[in-house]
Amino acid sequence: MSLTVLQFGATGALARELLARQSPDMTVHALSRADVDLSDPDAAARAIGEAPAVDLVINAAAYTAVDKAENEPDLAYAVNARAPRAMARACQARGVPMVQVSTDMVFSGAKPGAYAEADPVGPLHVYGASKLAGEDAALDLCDRALVLRVSWLFSVHGQNFLQAMLRLAKTQPVLKIVDDQRARPTASKDVAAFLLDVAPRLVAAPAGAAEWGLLHMANAGVATRYDMAQAIFAAAWPDRPPPALEPVPTSAFPTPARRALNAELDCTRLTRVFGVAPRPWREPLREVVAQLVEDENRKVA
Repeated sequence: MSLTVLQFGATGALARELLARQSPDMTVHALSRADVDLSDPDAAARAIGEAPAVDLVINAAAYTAVDKAENEPDLAYAVNARAPRAMARACQARGVPMVQVSTDMVFSGAKPGAYAEADPVGPLHVYGASKLAGEDAALDLCDRALVLRVSWLFSVHGQNFLQAMLRLAKTQPVLKIVDDQRARPTASKDVAAFLLDVAPRLVAAPAGAAEWGLLHMANAGVATRYDMAQAIFAAAWPDRPPPALEPVPTSAFPTPARRALNAELDCTRLTRVFGVAPRPWREPLREVVAQLVEDENRKVA
């Protein structure tokens, strides 16, 4: 069976990983910002309604400037909440399922342990609140909606913590790294592989099936940013000492949007419903670092 996935987002890390994994049996048609401006929810709905063929909609696009959102709440809500609302209505009208990609930032971080899907939410900033509103819209308006919360994504694509560490190490002798925020670092490529693997199952699943609703996906193992930085340089610089890393509290880097100290996601439901046991985060991190180092060496060769 050949499937057509209509994907919102074309240049972000997850969007690019999804595009890279399409196959002869699955076509991913990605819509960039130039194709559909998500600050206009009606444009998002039209894209779904007018698509010549669509079996599944994946919204991998978002307003992701967490701190900037504090001063641009209307734009953040337009892209992260009102556009998904329009998508959900259009998907319901056309009878196709949708995946809304969300974030661990819908939680406050006050819980001592890992957050399950049913735990109370409490975003600390505009970005988290806007993403939560997008979750609610998808679940309320489309009876075959999967809201996939992910955490601390890293990739060879886009801007992320892993790439920032390698870039800063080139110019700064000492890197101050936050050591009191914890989560489960997650490879964008693992999320993309999961979504495309389960796409046929989602297309076939009826309303009310176990596949729908909230779902957490993150690689196995908990880390702080400091832990992650140590692993990055162990992989990137195996034959030389790493840069000096200084653990610091979150308070050392004041930001307009307050960060949760605990963003650990419980992925028990992922294993129970889909039979997926995520691999430890250090494994894909080494793969991503190796790819970045290879790409860098190719440029200078």
